[in-house]
Amino acid sequence: MCGVFGAFSTAGNPVLEEVYLGLYALQHRGQESAGVAWIDKSDQIRTIKGQGLVHLALNQAELATIDASSAIGHVRYSTAGGSGLANVQPLAANYCRGPVAIAHNGNISNASGVRRYLENRGAIFQSTTDTEVILHLMAHQPHKTELDALVDSLRKLKGAFSLAVALKDRLVAARDPWGFRPLALGKRDDVYYISSESCALDLVGADMIRELEPGEILVIDDEGVRSLRIPVEPRRKYLCSFEFVYFARPDSLISGRSVYEVRKNLGKMLAKGAPCNGDCVTCMPDSGTVAAMGYAEESGIPYEKAIVRNRYSGRTFIEPTQRVRELGVRKKLNPIRELIRGKSLTVVDDSIVRGTTSRRMVELLREYGASEVHMRISSPPVKFPCYYGIDTPTREELAAARANETALCAEIGATSLGYLTGDDLIQAIGLPEWEVCTACFSGNYMEDGERHEELDI
Repeated sequence: MCGVFGAFSTAGNPVLEEVYLGLYALQHRGQESAGVAWIDKSDQIRTIKGQGLVHLALNQAELATIDASSAIGHVRYSTAGGSGLANVQPLAANYCRGPVAIAHNGNISNASGVRRYLENRGAIFQSTTDTEVILHLMAHQPHKTELDALVDSLRKLKGAFSLAVALKDRLVAARDPWGFRPLALGKRDDVYYISSESCALDLVGADMIRELEPGEILVIDDEGVRSLRIPVEPRRKYLCSFEFVYFARPDSLISGRSVYEVRKNLGKMLAKGAPCNGDCVTCMPDSGTVAAMGYAEESGIPYEKAIVRNRYSGRTFIEPTQRVRELGVRKKLNPIRELIRGKSLTVVDDSIVRGTTSRRMVELLREYGASEVHMRISSPPVKFPCYYGIDTPTREELAAARANETALCAEIGATSLGYLTGDDLIQAIGLPEWEVCTACFSGNYMEDGERHEELDI
């Protein structure tokens, strides 16, 4: 999962500091690296990139001094390609038609086939990220304008891509025809913004105008905003349900739905479907907090914030290695002994992916004196890999794929284990089931099935 942000001032005012602030608000979507890109007065593409959190990778004071009226930015955790500096986005190039830079959220599921196609025609790749195929597809169409080459390139892609693209004198936003990942348009005074989530628009003081439609391309220039379409007609939409469950910030809006309200409803429905008569309800902070509040409200069991999160620790799920994830549990979460000693706890978490965090947390709670630990999960079991931007590439890594509910309960050491049902997930989100992707829960992938990585163009 990644986050993209872009800004364009129709009055020619500097915007790089705005992009920095937008990335800061999207930090939860990626903590491995951050970068910005813009086109200077001599029509050369410029980038500043670094590894780590936004405030470590980028210098806000430096960015504030750069005169760039259009810029894009990116925060990353790797789902395609490694964590090296060559893969830090935005990816940029000066090709025969002019400068271009791309920031991408998602996973291009036919990237391997497209890459082989391009390499066989002489393309030399500089990174291992799937995003680079877009640059090469554009470069292989020198007879077309940059915008036409971009649109035709996106037509050849399958999977998830929400993009911020810097071209000469314009900013382009694009969302894949299936609508896997969110992308929003905002405005404040003379500046237009594009953002992976509406919460970043709030930070820069922008009003959210609307979300991009699946398959829509927005072109922002001195004349304003115009809309184009990617010429692909999918059979249905696939908005990622995991955005509501885990990835998005609760203060964001996605498809007109408050992420906070959806998560609270997830907890309420979980309380109905998987009740528990514990002494108190607590959460795995922070992504399980709102669902735990809903569970407590519906069940009538008191809510206690019995597990404290270290605010200076990252999100354990999106750490790049298993070893770091294991250490991250103790670094990140600490129970309050006085609240849990001798108590039967109902612990609400958003999901169990690999099972590492749940197992370590149950061990900690028992060490601190909990008499019972009942795990309640505000999503269905994650049984299938995601090919659209979540780091769950193989079934053997997924706890619910290798063990049934009873065996998994024993594996993590819980007293009991209960999940939300798929039907309740859809009901809580409040969108038709044919508009929501539940592939990681159900195995129902997009039209071309599971093996997208083998597709060619």
